[in-house]
Amino acid sequence: MNKHPEHREHGTDTAGPGPVPDARPVPLPANDLAELKQYVAVHAKAQRIPPAVHADVMARIRTDDPEGPGSWAYEWFRAGEAAEAAGQPLDACRAFTMARFPYVDGPARARALERAGAAFDSWRRDGTPIEPHSVELPGGTVRCWTAGLSAREPRPLLLFTGGIVSTKEQWAPVLTRVARLGMAGVVTELPGAGENTLVYGPESPAMFSRVLDSVADRAQVDRTYAVALSFSGHLALRCALDDGRLRGVATAGAPVRKFFTEALPGGTVPAVTVNTLAHLTRLPPAEVPGRLRDWALSDAELAALDIPVGYLVSRRDEIVPPGEAALLRRRVRRLDVVENDDVHGSPRHAGETPLWMVLSLLRMRGERSARRAVVSALWRTARLRSRWAARTG
Repeated sequence: MNKHPEHREHGTDTAGPGPVPDARPVPLPANDLAELKQYVAVHAKAQRIPPAVHADVMARIRTDDPEGPGSWAYEWFRAGEAAEAAGQPLDACRAFTMARFPYVDGPARARALERAGAAFDSWRRDGTPIEPHSVELPGGTVRCWTAGLSAREPRPLLLFTGGIVSTKEQWAPVLTRVARLGMAGVVTELPGAGENTLVYGPESPAMFSRVLDSVADRAQVDRTYAVALSFSGHLALRCALDDGRLRGVATAGAPVRKFFTEALPGGTVPAVTVNTLAHLTRLPPAEVPGRLRDWALSDAELAALDIPVGYLVSRRDEIVPPGEAALLRRRVRRLDVVENDDVHGSPRHAGETPLWMVLSLLRMRGERSARRAVVSALWRTARLRSRWAARTG
Protein backbone atom coordinates (compact mmCIF):
# COMPACT_ATOMS: atom_id res chain seq x y z
CA MET A 1 0.00 0.00 0.00
CA ASN A 2 1.32 3.43 -0.89
CA LYS A 3 2.05 5.78 1.99
CA HIS A 4 1.17 9.46 2.19
CA PRO A 5 4.17 11.56 3.28
CA GLU A 6 3.88 14.30 5.85
CA HIS A 7 4.18 17.92 4.81
CA ARG A 8 7.70 19.14 5.49
CA GLU A 9 8.71 21.91 3.11
CA HIS A 10 6.92 24.88 1.64
CA GLY A 11 7.34 26.67 -1.66
CA THR A 12 7.85 30.35 -2.35
CA ASP A 13 6.97 32.23 -5.50
CA THR A 14 9.73 34.22 -7.09
CA ALA A 15 9.86 36.98 -9.67
CA GLY A 16 11.78 35.16 -12.37
CA PRO A 17 14.77 32.94 -13.03
CA GLY A 18 17.09 32.39 -10.10
CA PRO A 19 20.86 32.22 -9.84
CA VAL A 20 22.75 29.66 -11.87
CA PRO A 21 23.98 26.74 -9.71
CA ASP A 22 27.67 26.75 -8.83
CA ALA A 23 29.93 25.02 -11.33
CA ARG A 24 30.96 21.48 -10.58
CA PRO A 25 34.17 21.47 -8.45
CA VAL A 26 35.63 18.37 -10.16
CA PRO A 27 36.24 18.74 -13.92
CA LEU A 28 34.62 16.24 -16.26
CA PRO A 29 36.02 14.89 -19.53
CA ALA A 30 35.51 17.02 -22.63
CA ASN A 31 32.29 16.44 -24.53
CA ASP A 32 32.42 14.33 -27.67
CA LEU A 33 31.15 16.68 -30.39
CA ALA A 34 29.72 13.86 -32.52
CA GLU A 35 27.70 12.62 -29.53
CA LEU A 36 26.40 16.12 -28.80
CA LYS A 37 25.20 16.50 -32.38
CA GLN A 38 23.61 13.05 -32.31
CA TYR A 39 21.72 13.30 -29.05
CA VAL A 40 20.63 16.92 -29.27
CA ALA A 41 18.48 16.20 -32.35
CA VAL A 42 15.53 14.90 -30.34
CA HIS A 43 15.62 18.00 -28.13
CA ALA A 44 15.62 20.28 -31.17
CA LYS A 45 12.53 18.50 -32.51
CA ALA A 46 10.79 18.49 -29.14
CA GLN A 47 11.29 22.26 -28.87
CA ARG A 48 10.10 22.76 -32.45
CA ILE A 49 13.29 24.43 -33.55
CA PRO A 50 12.91 24.73 -37.33
CA PRO A 51 15.04 22.12 -39.15
CA ALA A 52 16.67 24.87 -41.23
CA VAL A 53 17.76 26.74 -38.10
CA HIS A 54 19.07 23.55 -36.50
CA ALA A 55 20.97 22.56 -39.64
CA ASP A 56 22.45 26.05 -40.06
CA VAL A 57 23.80 26.19 -36.51
CA MET A 58 25.10 22.61 -36.64
CA ALA A 59 26.98 23.37 -39.85
CA ARG A 60 28.89 26.15 -38.09
CA ILE A 61 29.91 24.08 -35.07
CA ARG A 62 33.39 22.59 -35.32
CA THR A 63 34.42 22.25 -31.68
CA ASP A 64 33.16 22.13 -28.10
CA ASP A 65 35.88 24.44 -26.82
CA PRO A 66 34.31 26.83 -24.31
CA GLU A 67 34.58 30.07 -26.27
CA GLY A 68 34.92 31.45 -29.76
CA PRO A 69 33.29 31.14 -33.19
CA GLY A 70 32.67 27.59 -34.27
CA SER A 71 32.15 26.30 -30.73
CA TRP A 72 28.94 24.66 -29.53
CA ALA A 73 28.01 27.23 -26.89
CA TYR A 74 29.05 30.21 -29.02
CA GLU A 75 27.06 29.30 -32.12
CA TRP A 76 23.87 28.37 -30.30
CA PHE A 77 24.22 31.45 -28.09
CA ARG A 78 24.54 33.58 -31.21
CA ALA A 79 21.32 32.00 -32.56
CA GLY A 80 19.61 32.93 -29.31
CA GLU A 81 20.75 36.53 -29.55
CA ALA A 82 19.48 36.70 -33.15
CA ALA A 83 16.05 35.44 -32.06
CA GLU A 84 15.95 37.99 -29.26
CA ALA A 85 16.83 40.78 -31.67
CA ALA A 86 13.97 39.63 -33.89
CA GLY A 87 11.54 39.90 -30.96
CA GLN A 88 11.11 36.14 -30.53
CA PRO A 89 11.89 35.40 -26.86
CA LEU A 90 10.63 31.80 -26.88
CA ASP A 91 12.80 30.96 -29.89
CA ALA A 92 15.67 32.68 -28.10
CA CYS A 93 15.05 30.55 -25.02
CA ARG A 94 15.19 27.40 -27.14
CA ALA A 95 18.51 28.37 -28.71
CA PHE A 96 20.05 29.35 -25.38
CA THR A 97 18.82 26.04 -23.95
CA MET A 98 20.67 24.24 -26.74
CA ALA A 99 23.78 26.31 -25.97
CA ARG A 100 23.91 24.97 -22.39
CA PHE A 101 23.32 21.36 -23.53
CA PRO A 102 24.06 18.87 -22.03
CA TYR A 103 24.88 20.63 -18.71
CA VAL A 104 26.68 23.65 -17.34
CA ASP A 105 30.42 22.95 -17.40
CA GLY A 106 31.78 26.48 -17.31
CA PRO A 107 31.03 30.18 -17.83
CA ALA A 108 29.83 29.88 -21.45
CA ARG A 109 27.09 27.36 -20.71
CA ALA A 110 26.28 29.12 -17.42
CA ARG A 111 25.59 32.32 -19.36
CA ALA A 112 23.43 30.36 -21.78
CA LEU A 113 21.36 28.85 -18.96
CA GLU A 114 20.83 32.26 -17.42
CA ARG A 115 19.81 33.83 -20.71
CA ALA A 116 17.44 30.93 -21.45
CA GLY A 117 15.65 31.53 -18.16
CA ALA A 118 15.46 35.28 -18.77
CA ALA A 119 14.14 34.83 -22.32
CA PHE A 120 11.50 32.38 -21.12
CA ASP A 121 10.51 34.76 -18.33
CA SER A 122 10.10 37.54 -20.88
CA TRP A 123 7.91 35.32 -23.08
CA ARG A 124 5.70 33.96 -20.29
CA ARG A 125 5.01 37.49 -18.94
CA ASP A 126 3.41 38.44 -22.24
CA GLY A 127 -0.06 36.99 -21.78
CA THR A 128 0.58 33.43 -20.57
CA PRO A 129 -0.82 31.95 -17.33
CA ILE A 130 2.63 30.67 -16.32
CA GLU A 131 4.05 31.70 -12.93
CA PRO A 132 7.34 30.93 -11.14
CA HIS A 133 7.51 28.84 -7.99
CA SER A 134 10.40 27.70 -5.80
CA VAL A 135 10.70 24.98 -3.19
CA GLU A 136 13.46 25.46 -0.62
CA LEU A 137 14.80 22.16 0.70
CA PRO A 138 17.66 21.38 3.10
CA GLY A 139 19.85 20.25 0.19
CA GLY A 140 19.06 23.03 -2.25
CA THR A 141 16.36 24.78 -4.27
CA VAL A 142 13.87 23.30 -6.72
CA ARG A 143 12.66 25.91 -9.19
CA CYS A 144 9.45 25.37 -11.13
CA TRP A 145 7.07 26.95 -13.58
CA THR A 146 3.38 26.57 -12.76
CA ALA A 147 -0.09 27.32 -14.10
CA GLY A 148 -3.62 27.03 -12.79
CA LEU A 149 -2.81 26.93 -9.07
CA SER A 150 -5.75 28.27 -7.08
CA ALA A 151 -6.72 28.07 -3.42
CA ARG A 152 -10.31 28.89 -4.31
CA GLU A 153 -10.67 26.33 -7.11
CA PRO A 154 -7.98 23.67 -6.69
CA ARG A 155 -7.64 21.28 -9.61
CA PRO A 156 -5.96 17.90 -10.13
CA LEU A 157 -2.26 18.34 -10.77
CA LEU A 158 -0.04 17.57 -13.75
CA LEU A 159 3.61 17.17 -12.76
CA PHE A 160 5.93 17.39 -15.78
CA THR A 161 9.68 16.73 -15.82
CA GLY A 162 12.27 16.04 -18.49
CA GLY A 163 15.41 13.94 -18.43
CA ILE A 164 18.98 14.44 -17.31
CA VAL A 165 19.97 16.86 -20.09
CA SER A 166 16.85 19.06 -20.28
CA THR A 167 15.64 22.10 -18.38
CA LYS A 168 12.21 23.15 -17.20
CA GLU A 169 12.06 25.93 -19.81
CA GLN A 170 12.27 23.28 -22.51
CA TRP A 171 8.92 21.80 -21.46
CA ALA A 172 7.12 24.62 -19.63
CA PRO A 173 5.18 25.87 -22.71
CA VAL A 174 2.86 22.87 -22.13
CA LEU A 175 1.49 24.85 -19.18
CA THR A 176 -0.35 27.17 -21.58
CA ARG A 177 -2.63 24.21 -22.43
CA VAL A 178 -3.01 22.48 -19.07
CA ALA A 179 -6.28 24.28 -18.25
CA ARG A 180 -7.91 22.52 -21.24
CA LEU A 181 -7.46 19.28 -19.31
CA GLY A 182 -9.09 20.73 -16.21
CA MET A 183 -5.77 20.54 -14.36
CA ALA A 184 -3.17 22.72 -12.73
CA GLY A 185 0.44 22.15 -13.71
CA VAL A 186 3.97 22.18 -12.37
CA VAL A 187 7.03 21.78 -14.59
CA THR A 188 10.37 21.24 -12.90
CA GLU A 189 13.78 19.59 -13.36
CA LEU A 190 15.72 16.59 -12.12
CA PRO A 191 18.15 17.27 -9.27
CA GLY A 192 21.28 18.93 -10.64
CA ALA A 193 19.70 19.84 -13.99
CA GLY A 194 19.09 23.43 -15.00
CA GLU A 195 18.47 25.57 -11.92
CA ASN A 196 17.78 22.65 -9.58
CA THR A 197 20.59 22.82 -7.03
CA LEU A 198 19.88 19.47 -5.36
CA VAL A 199 22.25 16.55 -5.85
CA TYR A 200 20.82 13.58 -7.76
CA GLY A 201 20.94 10.61 -5.42
CA PRO A 202 19.09 7.74 -3.74
CA GLU A 203 16.82 10.12 -1.83
CA SER A 204 15.82 12.16 -4.89
CA PRO A 205 12.28 10.67 -5.27
CA ALA A 206 11.31 12.63 -2.16
CA MET A 207 11.80 15.80 -4.20
CA PHE A 208 8.55 15.13 -6.04
CA SER A 209 6.73 14.70 -2.74
CA ARG A 210 8.10 17.98 -1.43
CA VAL A 211 6.98 19.76 -4.60
CA LEU A 212 3.48 18.37 -4.05
CA ASP A 213 3.60 19.52 -0.42
CA SER A 214 4.46 23.04 -1.55
CA VAL A 215 1.35 23.43 -3.72
CA ALA A 216 -1.07 21.37 -1.62
CA ASP A 217 -3.04 24.49 -0.69
CA ARG A 218 -3.62 25.38 -4.37
CA ALA A 219 -4.10 22.04 -6.15
CA GLN A 220 -5.69 18.64 -5.59
CA VAL A 221 -2.31 17.01 -5.06
CA ASP A 222 -3.94 13.75 -4.01
CA ARG A 223 -4.89 13.49 -7.71
CA THR A 224 -1.47 14.08 -9.26
CA TYR A 225 -0.44 12.60 -12.60
CA ALA A 226 3.14 12.72 -13.81
CA VAL A 227 4.48 13.03 -17.33
CA ALA A 228 8.08 12.20 -16.53
CA LEU A 229 10.45 11.63 -19.42
CA SER A 230 13.50 9.36 -19.43
CA PHE A 231 15.31 9.36 -16.06
CA SER A 232 12.59 11.40 -14.39
CA GLY A 233 10.22 8.53 -15.20
CA HIS A 234 12.40 6.26 -13.08
CA LEU A 235 12.26 8.89 -10.32
CA ALA A 236 8.47 9.15 -10.56
CA LEU A 237 8.00 5.37 -10.33
CA ARG A 238 10.22 5.28 -7.24
CA CYS A 239 8.24 8.15 -5.71
CA ALA A 240 4.91 6.43 -6.43
CA LEU A 241 5.96 3.50 -4.24
CA ASP A 242 5.86 5.78 -1.19
CA ASP A 243 3.53 8.62 -2.12
CA GLY A 244 -0.06 7.65 -2.84
CA ARG A 245 -0.86 11.10 -4.18
CA LEU A 246 0.86 10.16 -7.45
CA ARG A 247 -2.00 8.46 -9.30
CA GLY A 248 -0.39 7.70 -12.66
CA VAL A 249 2.90 8.00 -14.55
CA ALA A 250 3.45 8.41 -18.29
CA THR A 251 7.07 8.11 -19.32
CA ALA A 252 9.25 7.59 -22.37
CA GLY A 253 12.53 5.71 -22.39
CA ALA A 254 12.81 5.49 -18.62
CA PRO A 255 15.53 3.28 -17.13
CA VAL A 256 14.06 0.69 -14.80
CA ARG A 257 16.61 -2.02 -14.00
CA LYS A 258 18.71 -3.27 -16.90
CA PHE A 259 20.20 0.16 -17.48
CA PHE A 260 21.61 0.20 -13.96
CA THR A 261 22.62 -3.46 -13.71
CA GLU A 262 23.76 -4.22 -17.27
CA ALA A 263 24.15 -1.29 -19.67
CA LEU A 264 25.88 1.16 -17.32
CA PRO A 265 28.32 -1.36 -15.77
CA GLY A 266 28.86 -2.93 -19.19
CA GLY A 267 30.23 0.25 -20.70
CA THR A 268 27.67 0.46 -23.51
CA VAL A 269 26.18 3.79 -22.40
CA PRO A 270 27.29 6.88 -24.39
CA ALA A 271 29.91 9.04 -22.71
CA VAL A 272 27.64 12.10 -22.71
CA THR A 273 25.10 10.17 -20.60
CA VAL A 274 27.72 8.93 -18.12
CA ASN A 275 29.28 12.39 -17.82
CA THR A 276 25.90 14.03 -17.33
CA LEU A 277 25.02 11.54 -14.60
CA ALA A 278 28.40 12.31 -13.02
CA HIS A 279 27.57 16.01 -13.14
CA LEU A 280 24.15 15.53 -11.52
CA THR A 281 25.33 13.08 -8.84
CA ARG A 282 28.63 14.93 -8.20
CA LEU A 283 30.52 11.68 -8.69
CA PRO A 284 33.60 10.96 -10.79
CA PRO A 285 32.45 9.25 -14.01
CA ALA A 286 34.30 6.05 -13.11
CA GLU A 287 32.22 5.72 -9.94
CA VAL A 288 28.82 6.22 -11.59
CA PRO A 289 28.15 2.59 -12.65
CA GLY A 290 28.84 1.11 -9.22
CA ARG A 291 27.06 3.79 -7.23
CA LEU A 292 23.89 3.71 -9.36
CA ARG A 293 23.52 -0.07 -9.49
CA ASP A 294 21.28 -0.04 -6.41
CA TRP A 295 18.83 2.31 -8.13
CA ALA A 296 17.39 -0.64 -10.08
CA LEU A 297 13.74 -1.36 -9.31
CA SER A 298 13.18 -4.87 -7.97
CA ASP A 299 10.45 -7.30 -9.00
CA ALA A 300 8.69 -6.65 -5.71
CA GLU A 301 8.78 -2.89 -6.20
CA LEU A 302 7.41 -3.10 -9.72
CA ALA A 303 4.67 -5.48 -8.60
CA ALA A 304 3.78 -3.06 -5.79
CA LEU A 305 2.94 -0.26 -8.23
CA ASP A 306 -0.84 0.01 -8.06
CA ILE A 307 -1.19 2.91 -10.48
CA PRO A 308 -1.54 3.06 -14.27
CA VAL A 309 1.81 3.38 -16.06
CA GLY A 310 2.23 4.46 -19.67
CA TYR A 311 5.61 3.56 -21.17
CA LEU A 312 6.91 4.58 -24.59
CA VAL A 313 9.84 2.46 -25.74
CA SER A 314 12.22 2.99 -28.66
CA ARG A 315 13.29 -0.41 -30.00
CA ARG A 316 16.72 0.88 -31.10
CA ASP A 317 17.37 2.90 -27.96
CA GLU A 318 21.14 3.18 -27.55
CA ILE A 319 20.96 4.49 -23.97
CA VAL A 320 18.15 2.65 -22.16
CA PRO A 321 17.90 -1.07 -23.00
CA PRO A 322 14.64 -1.92 -24.81
CA GLY A 323 14.40 -4.94 -22.47
CA GLU A 324 13.07 -2.60 -19.78
CA ALA A 325 9.66 -2.75 -21.47
CA ALA A 326 9.59 -6.55 -21.26
CA LEU A 327 10.42 -6.32 -17.57
CA LEU A 328 7.55 -3.91 -17.00
CA ARG A 329 5.17 -6.14 -18.93
CA ARG A 330 5.97 -9.03 -16.60
CA ARG A 331 5.65 -7.12 -13.34
CA VAL A 332 3.49 -3.98 -13.59
CA ARG A 333 -0.22 -4.70 -13.38
CA ARG A 334 -1.69 -1.62 -15.05
CA LEU A 335 0.63 -1.00 -17.98
CA ASP A 336 0.18 0.49 -21.43
CA VAL A 337 3.24 0.13 -23.69
CA VAL A 338 3.76 1.87 -27.03
CA GLU A 339 6.75 0.82 -29.14
CA ASN A 340 8.48 2.89 -31.82
CA ASP A 341 11.09 1.67 -34.28
CA ASP A 342 13.41 4.51 -33.35
CA VAL A 343 16.41 5.57 -31.28
CA HIS A 344 16.41 7.13 -27.80
CA GLY A 345 13.70 9.73 -27.40
CA SER A 346 11.98 8.62 -30.65
CA PRO A 347 12.94 11.75 -32.62
CA ARG A 348 11.18 10.48 -35.76
CA HIS A 349 7.96 10.31 -33.74
CA ALA A 350 8.22 13.78 -32.18
CA GLY A 351 4.92 14.85 -33.69
CA GLU A 352 2.89 12.04 -32.17
CA THR A 353 4.51 11.78 -28.73
CA PRO A 354 2.74 14.82 -27.21
CA LEU A 355 -0.60 13.39 -28.35
CA TRP A 356 0.26 10.07 -26.73
CA MET A 357 1.07 11.88 -23.49
CA VAL A 358 -2.29 13.66 -23.47
CA LEU A 359 -4.11 10.44 -24.34
CA SER A 360 -2.29 8.64 -21.52
CA LEU A 361 -3.41 11.31 -19.05
CA LEU A 362 -7.02 11.02 -20.17
CA ARG A 363 -6.90 7.22 -19.86
CA MET A 364 -5.31 7.35 -16.41
CA ARG A 365 -7.97 9.74 -15.20
CA GLY A 366 -10.68 7.44 -16.53
CA GLU A 367 -12.08 10.04 -18.87
CA ARG A 368 -14.46 8.64 -21.47
CA SER A 369 -15.45 11.54 -23.62
CA ALA A 370 -15.52 13.00 -27.11
CA ARG A 371 -12.24 14.73 -26.27
CA ARG A 372 -10.52 11.43 -25.58
CA ALA A 373 -11.87 10.00 -28.83
CA VAL A 374 -10.58 12.99 -30.77
CA VAL A 375 -7.13 12.83 -29.18
CA SER A 376 -6.97 9.09 -29.83
CA ALA A 377 -7.84 9.62 -33.49
CA LEU A 378 -5.26 12.40 -33.85
CA TRP A 379 -2.59 10.22 -32.26
CA ARG A 380 -3.33 7.27 -34.50
CA THR A 381 -3.25 9.51 -37.56
CA ALA A 382 0.09 11.01 -36.53
CA ARG A 383 1.40 7.52 -35.88
CA LEU A 384 0.47 6.39 -39.38
CA ARG A 385 2.20 9.44 -40.82
CA SER A 386 5.37 8.64 -38.89
CA ARG A 387 5.37 5.08 -40.20
CA TRP A 388 4.76 6.25 -43.75
CA ALA A 389 7.59 8.79 -43.47
CA ALA A 390 9.92 6.05 -42.21
CA ARG A 391 9.06 3.79 -45.15
CA THR A 392 9.49 6.51 -47.76
CA GLY A 393 12.72 7.87 -46.23
